[in-house]
Amino acid sequence: MTRILVTGAAGLVGQSLLDLAANAGHDIIAGDIRIPARLPPGAQFRTLDVRGGDAEAVIGETRPDAVVHLASIVTPPKGSTRELEYAVDVTGTRNVLDACMRDGVRRLVVTSSGAAYGYHADNRVPLTEDGPVRGNEEFAYSHHKRLVEEMLAEARASHPQLEQVVLRVGTVLGPKLDNQITALFRRPRLLAIKGSASPFVFIWIDDLARIVLRAATDGPPGVFNVAGDGALGVDDLAKRLGKSVLRIPAWALKSALGAAKPLGLSRYGPEQVRFLQYRPVLDNKRLKTVFGYTPQKTSAEAFEAWRQSVGL
Repeated sequence: MTRILVTGAAGLVGQSLLDLAANAGHDIIAGDIRIPARLPPGAQFRTLDVRGGDAEAVIGETRPDAVVHLASIVTPPKGSTRELEYAVDVTGTRNVLDACMRDGVRRLVVTSSGAAYGYHADNRVPLTEDGPVRGNEEFAYSHHKRLVEEMLAEARASHPQLEQVVLRVGTVLGPKLDNQITALFRRPRLLAIKGSASPFVFIWIDDLARIVLRAATDGPPGVFNVAGDGALGVDDLAKRLGKSVLRIPAWALKSALGAAKPLGLSRYGPEQVRFLQYRPVLDNKRLKTVFGYTPQKTSAEAFEAWRQSVGL
């Protein structure tokens, strides 16, 4: 049995992890700013806002063997600001990391993202974990994940006694899940940049929960890409959805977004074109061979399960 503190426990991944860990007999402390919709029998709840001193207080009080840090803003809510997202993603991780080092936590598991690699024309396809972390400053989430990973790398050098598992996660899909990524698939026509395959890699939420639990318990430390086998380009996705593809030259879309955003006609600016052009394609060999987990669903199977769940 492992005593595990989960930050961001009320989120979709957190909920799946709580159920899985409780069923496996682990001692669970669920931390979040709100009580999870489902709190397994025997699990404790602690109010935990990572932006302040809650992490130090909760970790000092509960003394977990492992901390799973899920708290992050993946899909910014309406009215969100970059300052808020930085406070949660970067300052929040710093607070959790400092508390873990101060109170002798054995292992820290952090869900990073493939976005940490950044959206660059010279990204290798596929990307291995040895690739540089170059999250673009113009994308808050990507840049914040880069800053978090740089922070964690420094801690691995200065505090090697704290084991780390860093999971660079692809696009997460689950039953009826909707976010800013899946919104792209609900459009009448899928948007693509002319000359770019715009590939996606997916991980099913149940696979991700199993990976995170293994990371917190008997899995090896290290940095691992997390994605199902294979990738799906826009043409593949359109075929599965029975939709057509609208291909726009990069320069034209940049011009359109550059005009629309200042007028409030779009929440996205010209920088969004890089997101569509240069999505990181994650190599999952290390996940399978070193970490010891092969996702049960491929990227294609995860997408098909999501498609059916939402009735598309």
